[in-house]
Amino acid sequence: MDNSGKEKEAIQLMAEADKKVKSSGSFLGGMFGGNHKVEEACDMYARAANMFKMAKNWSAAGNAFCQAAKLHMQLQNKHDSATSFVDAGNAYKKADPHEAINCLNTAIDIYTDMGRFTIAAKHHITIAEVYEAELVDIEKAIAHFEQAADYYKGEESNSSANKCLLKVASYSAQLEQYPKAIEIYEQVGTNTMDNPLLKYSAKEYFFKASLCHFIVDELNAKLAVEKYEEMFPAFSDSRECKLLKKLLEAHEEQNSEVFTEAVKEFDSVSRLDQWLTTMLLRIKKTIQGDAGDLK
Repeated sequence: MDNSGKEKEAIQLMAEADKKVKSSGSFLGGMFGGNHKVEEACDMYARAANMFKMAKNWSAAGNAFCQAAKLHMQLQNKHDSATSFVDAGNAYKKADPHEAINCLNTAIDIYTDMGRFTIAAKHHITIAEVYEAELVDIEKAIAHFEQAADYYKGEESNSSANKCLLKVASYSAQLEQYPKAIEIYEQVGTNTMDNPLLKYSAKEYFFKASLCHFIVDELNAKLAVEKYEEMFPAFSDSRECKLLKKLLEAHEEQNSEVFTEAVKEFDSVSRLDQWLTTMLLRIKKTIQGDAGDLK
């Protein structure tokens, strides 16, 4: 379907909206319904933005939503302003990630000012995902996931906070910030082990914390595994715990073949994801004379 006509229509609407804004700012315009003209301009910018979206001109759509957002703010319509900045951010995501982040940050400032922390947290996650996927800036992604987790915790949305924290832990470990990752995995593991619906996941978090300990120091890992077994007896019977004990034994004997066999056996039942594979390779590389793969 050809939407090029929509783009022309949108450009025309933008020009009309600009005129209305200018005339509302003049002395006579201000005396005769200045605010009404600004409201009409808001509506025109939003309609133009949607037409640009249909024509897939994402930057122009983002810009039009931004204009609407600024006018809403002028009219003290905070909620509408924040919504328009979010719409602008979502349009810019497809064309200009940096501008998308600017718009979403502005929306977050408005929402936090209004005390709407759950919505602010959701948009921090969106920003984190832009840093993850588009801009590949993991440090900044971590910062926004942490901020989202803080806001969720403040609103007692603990399961949403935990989801964000687990992302932080996963990336922290990849960036070799093991103490931070361990602290989060232990914290989330402890929070979930007493919950009948979530306790199955606790063993995964204690397993990941143990692997982070293992990369830093073998003795630390041994002590950590003992501590987790004591805290959460179900961990002892898990395949994850049995694997850890085999790996600790192989590492103590500096036997990379036994290490690899144990990993292969585990992988044949529970497929290892990219994160686990990376961590296990880092541990295996600490075995003397190791080739540095899991084959």
